[in-house]
Amino acid sequence: MTHLYFVRHAHSTYTPDELGRPLSKKGVVDSHEITELLKEEQIDIVISSPYKRAIQTVEGIAHYFNKEIEMIEDFKERRLTAEPAEDFTFAITKVWEDDHFSWEGGESNAVAQKRGVDATIQILDKYEGKNIVIGTHGNIMVLIMNYFDNQYDFAFWKNLDMPDIYKLTFDGRELRDAKRLWECV
Repeated sequence: MTHLYFVRHAHSTYTPDELGRPLSKKGVVDSHEITELLKEEQIDIVISSPYKRAIQTVEGIAHYFNKEIEMIEDFKERRLTAEPAEDFTFAITKVWEDDHFSWEGGESNAVAQKRGVDATIQILDKYEGKNIVIGTHGNIMVLIMNYFDNQYDFAFWKNLDMPDIYKLTFDGRELRDAKRLWECV
């Protein structure tokens, strides 16, 4: 079995710089709790979106297990719009209502999901039988999970915490189990 630990990044301080946005003070505290929780999991590989907040969220566990963080561009957050949406709730609801709809300069659910799933399948094939932490973002994480089990949908996304952790157990490319770990903290 291969175990993927999808880690939605901890709280970040908002800036328009998606790539460089850092964790907030609360996010830093939560990232330490994530490290403590994952120490029991015998992590083999640590992967992250290239976004600073995702990297900062998983770097403690990488240090603990003496692992380099492998950056994978395709685990970055889905691009909703070219410019920040005036009404984020309306904009995000619209893309979840129609998998093929996208705002100008943004990705549809179908496009973002394919990107994330392709990266996930490559990880499953490359690291079969390993325990892999993936520092990522809420929307792309749920789109990936939705591909393997459609119960992970927009309503599920709306109830995620920041941070959040889901342990997905795979037999080859087949999802066998998904368990939330963050609530145990």
